[in-house]
Amino acid sequence: MVRLCAFALVLMTVDGACAQSWPSRPIRAIVPYTAGGAIDIVSRTVAQQLSLQLGYPIVIESRPGAGGVIGTAAVAKADPDGHTILLTASSHTISPWAYSNLPYDTMGDLAGITPLANLPNVLVVAPSANIRSAQALVAAARARPGGLNYASGGSGSATHLNAERFRLSAGFEGVHVPFKGGPEALAEVMSGRVDFVFSPILPSLPFIREGKAVALGVSTSKRASALPDVPTTLEAGFANSEYNFWVGMFVPAKTSRDVVERLHSETVKVLQSPEIQAKLSSFGADPLLMQPTEFDTYVRNEITANETLVKAAGLAAK
Repeated sequence: MVRLCAFALVLMTVDGACAQSWPSRPIRAIVPYTAGGAIDIVSRTVAQQLSLQLGYPIVIESRPGAGGVIGTAAVAKADPDGHTILLTASSHTISPWAYSNLPYDTMGDLAGITPLANLPNVLVVAPSANIRSAQALVAAARARPGGLNYASGGSGSATHLNAERFRLSAGFEGVHVPFKGGPEALAEVMSGRVDFVFSPILPSLPFIREGKAVALGVSTSKRASALPDVPTTLEAGFANSEYNFWVGMFVPAKTSRDVVERLHSETVKVLQSPEIQAKLSSFGADPLLMQPTEFDTYVRNEITANETLVKAAGLAAK
């Protein structure tokens, strides 16, 4: 018993020393999506302040591709020393069903720190489409079965699943057109080459305000503070069409719990900063805080729920 107690004390001492000595060099933060998108901008906003608090640079590295799988795999396989973190989105909980051979175990290889923010997606069309409501878009889609197409930031991405959820709720057929990232998808819709997209509110907001894009609805259960006059898709009459698009932070699963707790506490300080809250609000984002274990449970529950959505949408595993 004495030996066991001594061993436990040694482990606690090691963990504590690990947290105190972390970080000891710059931190690599991988964003598995294209630069300039909503996930990238929110991630950079939080990382900039977090690096000041920690006293070491946080270097953002964009690794887009395969709906976030490529960048996520790089973090899952990284040394669990707290110097590599993942800043990803809710598509993280879609990948287990959209890809048959993931190079990592979503729950087993990654540990949650906290979600950073909830970002409403907005249903957008080009002004040239002459469509001014979600109901009108659905009517046009039903009049031409399979004739409308819709963009996304990649197959299996959050923007893809948001569109599928809306399409299934509204009961129409369409053609999915995936792009490398959200900004590219939004650009194609504004040009009129693609009919609609569920875009994160951050990159689309300036174009909506300038009249270069038309907002028909937001995906959240409540109206977005940045677009108070735009109804939700639920208000438009499409039941079960809501979709939560969040950005969150993860580390390799074997990272010391003391490092996890310190990274969590420092990130919470960032998100509770009035300056950061004001910036997130200007992006149309709302801070979203959870304890690490709470976030892990949230992710696990979303993975379970998304199985039904992925199958209903007919998304073939790759």
